[in-house]
Amino acid sequence: MKRTLIRYKTKPEMADKNAELIAGVFAELKTARPDGVRYLSLRLDDNSFIHLVETEASDGSSALPTLAAFKTFQSGIRDRCAEPPQVGSVTVVGNYRMLGEL
Repeated sequence: MKRTLIRYKTKPEMADKNAELIAGVFAELKTARPDGVRYLSLRLDDNSFIHLVETEASDGSSALPTLAAFKTFQSGIRDRCAEPPQVGSVTVVGNYRMLGEL
């Protein structure tokens, strides 16, 4: 299992568009229901976004990048950002009903 955290800050005028694109990803996930992936996205008050992706595959492979809505979200992400995405692995130190059973 691999957990990845992605964080970035959008330009103020692009934050709503970014949130709409993320909502599209979740709508497709709800329909496609791919196995082996868990995904959480948060929007902060300063137009920063945090994404937490958990994949069951030890190599971190995921169905997420194969989704059409995710490809649309990824297209132009750098143009929407005031601060570029930073990606890193994370370890859950504690979890109380937030992420389900670990």
